[in-house]
Amino acid sequence: MRNFFKDVPEHLWRDYKWQVQNRIKTKEELKRYIKLLPEEEEGIDRTKGIYPMAITPHYLSLIDPEDPQDPIRLQAIPRAVEMDKELQEKGQENPFNEESLIPGLTHRYPDRVLLNLTTFCAVYCRHCMRKRIFLEGERARTKQEIDLMLNYIRENPQIREVILSGGEPLSLSNEKLNYILSELRKIDHVELIRIHTRLLVLAPQRFFEEELLDILERHSPIWIMTHFNHPREISPESEEAVEKLLRRGVPVNNQAVLLKGINDDPEVMLKLSRELLRIKVRPVYLFHADPIKGAMHFRTSIEAGLRIIEYMRGRISGMGIPTYAVDLPGGKGKVPILPEYLVEKRQDNVYIFRSPFGSFVEYRL
Repeated sequence: MRNFFKDVPEHLWRDYKWQVQNRIKTKEELKRYIKLLPEEEEGIDRTKGIYPMAITPHYLSLIDPEDPQDPIRLQAIPRAVEMDKELQEKGQENPFNEESLIPGLTHRYPDRVLLNLTTFCAVYCRHCMRKRIFLEGERARTKQEIDLMLNYIRENPQIREVILSGGEPLSLSNEKLNYILSELRKIDHVELIRIHTRLLVLAPQRFFEEELLDILERHSPIWIMTHFNHPREISPESEEAVEKLLRRGVPVNNQAVLLKGINDDPEVMLKLSRELLRIKVRPVYLFHADPIKGAMHFRTSIEAGLRIIEYMRGRISGMGIPTYAVDLPGGKGKVPILPEYLVEKRQDNVYIFRSPFGSFVEYRL
């Protein structure tokens, strides 16, 4: 699993800071490891300064350099299509109206808020729903900005759940992370804290740090929501990191995004769910790709997602089938999209259902 980096000592490979400090950010660096396609070279050139590239050694090591359509390669390396004006102009930079009077805070649902704590990411995923923040450079929220968010939460007692997001929230220093969690735990009406992180995929070495694990355990209950999109992203390091979290009482859930050419295949999604359950991660959501400028080429039809969910039914237990959902424009919320199994209601409380295997079954009350 250590393609390209076999000479790196184990203690460095397992060091999160080394992974971040040695991210591949330029075309010249990337060419040392992979023979780039013409559309990749053009993509890196045209997205420079707009949608920059950064790839951790860990994530790069998962790429099959012989496969131009490798699913990890497609998520990490820019292509010229990102700047295709005719296609990308159909998308928006912020289709969900996430901004508010408090910088970095989104209060869409009455009982929960989302805090965008940083613009930094270990890897700049090409399908990112917040691709607009790439333009802001890499910066974390200041203490003053964070305190404004905390005050807002204190003053709104209907808020019972807080989501730490970004960017990558776990890229914050342990000191800053501990401060945020400590202050949230002092607020009586805050019951749940969620952390949305992709480091389990991109740089799982972060979870090899005992100090971070101590902080997460101290402020329990904390829920981790991560973002595996393809079974090939589940590395031995990812599995080890999940195990360390679970031993500290931190449950891990997954939300995938349906991405054209990456995981819009029923067998791929079935394998992803099986592998996630094997490492004790619950597949909770499969999101339809958002209409994001710079990522429109990843979008599929709604029917493609429904076919996947129907295919999985009967081939894996219910806890392995994610909820397929779409995020409605204008910040109107997420709604599930479900295959239709109830076909007909007849007289005398007789219902006709379509089974997961395609047959029609009569059901009487």
